[in-house]
Amino acid sequence: MDNNIKVTGNDDPLMDFSNCHVGIIKNFEQLRGLATTNISEPISPDIKQTAAKLYSFFHEVVLKHHKEEEDELFNVVLDCARRGEETLKSKTMIKQLTNEHRMLELQWKLIEPDIKQLAKGKFVIFDQAMALRLANSYLDHAQFEEREFLPLSAEILGDKGLSSLGLSIHMRHTQVGVASYM
Repeated sequence: MDNNIKVTGNDDPLMDFSNCHVGIIKNFEQLRGLATTNISEPISPDIKQTAAKLYSFFHEVVLKHHKEEEDELFNVVLDCARRGEETLKSKTMIKQLTNEHRMLELQWKLIEPDIKQLAKGKFVIFDQAMALRLANSYLDHAQFEEREFLPLSAEILGDKGLSSLGLSIHMRHTQVGVASYM
């Protein structure tokens, strides 16, 4: 009996979050580029393709990344943090990062209709200032996570917490097919 088990991921679960930032940074740099491009009719194939890619990327990667961080990483870090200063520092950073997630998602909502129209090849008066603000804010957010929060997480979690987080991520990214009988 083949259960069609597919395993994805990395031995270090924090690298799953860190590696995701590589793609996020690349895409938000593309948004920054779009925000500084003169958009005119007819919409160029490059702009149309970039907008379509950004639209899909935000929905398929960024929103899921936020949810995984909030549902998995943040909770495990809080569970493993020692009482006192470590817990306070973790809670402070997690509150900041969660608030940033909501702010970045709201900023996206402001440009999403324009991105969607550009992806269809339709001309819009694109709010380039908001797009640039979002791109820069997201790049700052990812840099803070990489520089401050992920190292703190690694310190707090140690091997035991990383194993727990790794198992959780592994199970979420494992696809198990259910055998069907006729």
